[in-house]
This record gives sequence, structure tokens and C-alpha cells, in this order.
Amino acid sequence: MNQNYRALTRTYRPQSFEDIVSQEHVSNTLKNAIRDNRLSHAYMFCGPRGVGKTTMARVLARAVNEVSDVVDGESLSRTLNIVEMDAASNRKIEDVRSLKEVIRVPPQNGRYKIFIIDEVHMLTKEAFNALLKTLEEPPAHAIFIFATTEPHKILPTILSRVQRFDFKRISVGEIVDRLRTISEKESIRIDDESLHVIAKRADGALRDALGLMDQAIAFCGDQIEYKELLRALNVVDRDDLFSFMQAVKARNSLEGLTLIRGLLQAGTDIQEFLGSLTEHIRNLYVAHSSKRLHLLEATEETRKRYARQAGDYSENDLMRMLHLVSEAQLKLKEAQQPGVHFEILMLKLIHMSHSKELDTLLSELQDLKKNSSNEELNETSGSAARPGMSGAERVSGPEPDRSGPEPDSGPMPDRSGPEPDSRPAPDNGPAGQKMEENRTEPPGNYDGLYGRPSFGDKDIRTAPAAVHSVSEVKASPKSTPANGINGIRDVIDKWEEFLVYLEKKAPRVLYLQMQRVKISSLKERRLQVIVDNEFARQLVEENQDLLSNSLKEEFGVSLKIHCKVERGEKKENSGSLSPYEQFKELQKKDPHIRTLVELFGAELEY
Repeated sequence: MNQNYRALTRTYRPQSFEDIVSQEHVSNTLKNAIRDNRLSHAYMFCGPRGVGKTTMARVLARAVNEVSDVVDGESLSRTLNIVEMDAASNRKIEDVRSLKEVIRVPPQNGRYKIFIIDEVHMLTKEAFNALLKTLEEPPAHAIFIFATTEPHKILPTILSRVQRFDFKRISVGEIVDRLRTISEKESIRIDDESLHVIAKRADGALRDALGLMDQAIAFCGDQIEYKELLRALNVVDRDDLFSFMQAVKARNSLEGLTLIRGLLQAGTDIQEFLGSLTEHIRNLYVAHSSKRLHLLEATEETRKRYARQAGDYSENDLMRMLHLVSEAQLKLKEAQQPGVHFEILMLKLIHMSHSKELDTLLSELQDLKKNSSNEELNETSGSAARPGMSGAERVSGPEPDRSGPEPDSGPMPDRSGPEPDSRPAPDNGPAGQKMEENRTEPPGNYDGLYGRPSFGDKDIRTAPAAVHSVSEVKASPKSTPANGINGIRDVIDKWEEFLVYLEKKAPRVLYLQMQRVKISSLKERRLQVIVDNEFARQLVEENQDLLSNSLKEEFGVSLKIHCKVERGEKKENSGSLSPYEQFKELQKKDPHIRTLVELFGAELEY
């Protein structure tokens, strides 16, 4: 047994720029500066742990002073020309003052005296300020190299006086290649799947990867197998993740709960498993498209396996699963029974409706809605061309071709004159004459003036496009079926009956307002009424559904009411005002009521 064994992280520490992995942007810059003799007096190496910051500083010091390769990196600090200091243990202002005394001494051999300060962000503010002047104007023989994982803690005055280099994380592929080279030198047999497990567990740090490799060798010997490696590193088995998602696909709660029970009995950390499950679902999302397979950090066989399982889910399903797993990770941190919450997550994923099912359900609902609309249209319209069909039966059907102009919806004609004579009734027999005796319409040819009627037969006469309120028009005997309307005259004739019906169903304030409206015109199931204030318009529009349903129950036809505001002359009689208008007038006259309204938001109740 070797009594002087050195860990892989120390044995295989790079000795030259070419040995440093994945930091070519820094290595090439420094090599060019050395070649052209353009070295800066201070450098700052920033980046995450284990990516080669301190190693790069030592390689730079070796290259500048041309130190022999016989002296390894750890022995460089023993030379007189290279001083390496840990700022975590030498962070006070007294340590910086003693360092300044050493800086003034020129190098004993070589060109420069190099000071490497690791974890420089640990220095106090006072120590930084003490170093500031020396760093700005150092001796010609001094070069400072700072290394830190937290550059945001460095004073801006220090950062402005150094050349900063940011180191990047090392990719999984580069770590795998480095580990494979080292395993060949150490005569270690290891498969690619195990190398990927170590590389991914290292999280971009080559030093961590070499440490895990050392641990695996100590556990498995010189032949490392995948299953044994998982036990040594306590890593979640990828097969368990695929089995988990297979149970979700099959919606097999028994298989899923059994899998969870086995994981808990094996001592698997739930948070670590959920983290691996999140990455697994992410990989499935990436593998959903063959163009994205190169983004997976896995072996070729594992990529194909991801591609096969990704076909079982849509991208929307995978995004919803990611959301559920991420929520579970946050909740499990404070849960008293994490195992139960883990099982709940599994059941949620199993019973979650997939996007295909939701799309099918929405499509069926759309088809059902379309069919219901067609059936309702057929019921209301019927056979429009059937002989002997009344106008009320055809009110919902296709409108016949009209050659005349549409009814005019202009201003209401003046009805203040004498009562117009009755229009001569058509020769429809005694019944028709009796129906037309009490009809009061202005004389004249209304077909030419107002156009053909929008509803009913050609023999049915309609009222002018604009009339006054119902109270101003004499009621006439019904000339239409019990259900259905042939024109605006039928609406006027049945309006009183509609108000009686509305009084039972609608709120009192709505009923009172509908008594005061003036019927203007009827066109294509759109009944236009005139109101005299904005409040009335809003009230009618807010209760549009209630009024339309009431009109359908009373007339047999669904009409939509459209309000038009026309303000008349100011009414002197307060009895003709609506309760809302009376309340507004009362506020203007009584300052006490106005104060109550402003302070407490008082409103009128009906």
C-alpha cells in the first residue's frame, strides 16, 4: 500500500495553460500578454468553485518567472518570488501592512515578485483600503493575482484597478473526457454511464468530479459499475425516474405508491429525488423534438430512451408536471410528513387530465353547442316555405327578400295633432274589418314611406318607425297568434301584458323604468326604445338577459332591447320624475341629505 497517496485533485492539478480545461479565453489572453511583454500589475480571477482560478494563478506565476516543471504547484509558495496568501485567515489590516513590507523587497531571482491572494473577498473594508494605494502604484517588480468566488463583495475601487477574468463552469462532456483520461492513467475500468453520473453530480466543477472519482474508486475498486456507483454516491437511479413516469403514464396508482415505498425504505432523500425528477421531466420536454436532443447531457442510449418516453406526453402535459413537482419541492421543506406529500404528488400526476383528453372534451362541447343551436333554430324557424304558415311561425326564420327600403329609425314624428283617421281595412272579410276598426294609424302609403315590414306577411301593416310611449297609443284587439309577433304594432299591443308579467319577475326599479320607456322601432329582433336619462339606459342594459327572457316568454320570440337616450324639456311636476331623479333633486335641495350621501355613501333603496 502506498504510504504517500495523493488525492486525484492534487495529483492531476494542471501545470501548464494547455492542461487547464474549458478556460481557453483566459489562457490565450495570458499567453499573449506574456509573449508580448504586456503583463498587468494586477489580475482578478472570478468564477464558481473548482473551475481552476487558483490553478490558473499558479500557472501564470510559473510562466512569468519560468519555474521548472519539477516544482509542482503546491511548492511554488515556498519560493521567495511567489507569495500565496489565504485572505480568509489573513483578513485584517495588520496582515495587509505586513504584506506591504514584503512587497517592497525585490525578487531574489526571476523577473517578478508575484502575490496570489485567494478568497480575496474575505478581506475587511479597512484591509482593502490599506491595500488600495499599493495596488494603484505598485513597485515595477510586483504582480498581484486575486481569486474569488464572490466578486460582488469586492470594493469598486479595487475592481477598477485590476484586469478581471470570469471563469465559466465546465460542461459535462468536458468533465467526462477528463475523467476518462485520468481513469486510463490510473488503470480504472468505468463505463460511460457512470462517468456521466459523476460529471453531472459535480455541477460544472472539475475538482468536485475528481473528488467523487476518488470516492467511487475507494468504494468500488478498480472496476466501477453503474449500480455500485449509485450506492456509493447516493444518487437517484435513472431507472427509478423512468419507472415513476411509466406509472404516471399507465395511471397505475398501486405501482406508483409501491415505488415510493421502496424509495423511502432504501433511504432515498425525497428532496433529492424531486430535484432529479424535475430534471428528468425537463429532459423529456427537450427530447420531445429530435432537433433538441443535442441539449441533453447524457449518453446516446439514454437520449434515445428519453425520446421514446417523451412521445407518451404532450409538451403542455410536461409543463404542467414541472409546475406540480416544483410546488411540491417548496411545500416539502416545511411539511411534517414529507412521505405523505410525496405520495400526494404521485397521485396528482396520475389523475391529472392530459391535454389530449381536454382537447377532445372541448371539441365535443363545441359540437354539442353547435348542434343545440341548429336544433333551436330549426324549432323556431320550421319550414319557412310551407303554405299557410303564419307570420309568427316564420319570425325566427330566414327573412324574405324585400324590394323596398328598410324602415326608417329616425326621429319620432309629432303625434300632438288630432287623432288620425283609421286606415281602410283590406277586403279580408268581416273578421278582418272588425280587427281594423280600432287600429289608429296615420293615413298614407307606409310601404313607400317606411319600407316593407320586417316581420310577417305582406298584408300585415306596420306602425311608423317611431311612436310615442305605450300610454299614448290606443290598445287594439290582438291580430296575431298568442305567441309570436308580426311587427312593431304587435309589440305595442302586447306591451301592457308584458309589463304585468315583468312586475312579477323583475325588481321594482326596473319595472317602474320600463313603464316610462318609449318604443321606437323593431328591426331584425332588435327592439329600440327611448329613455330620458343615462341611469335608465344603464339599468336596462344591465338587466338585458332578464328582459330578453321575459320578452321571449311573453311574445314567443327572443328580442334584444337597445336603448337610446333623448333628453326632453325639464319637467316641472316632480311627480313625473323617477324615484332616482327625485332622490337626486332632494339632494340638491337639502344639504343634510347631501352630506349623508357624501360621508356614508347612502343610496336609494327600492
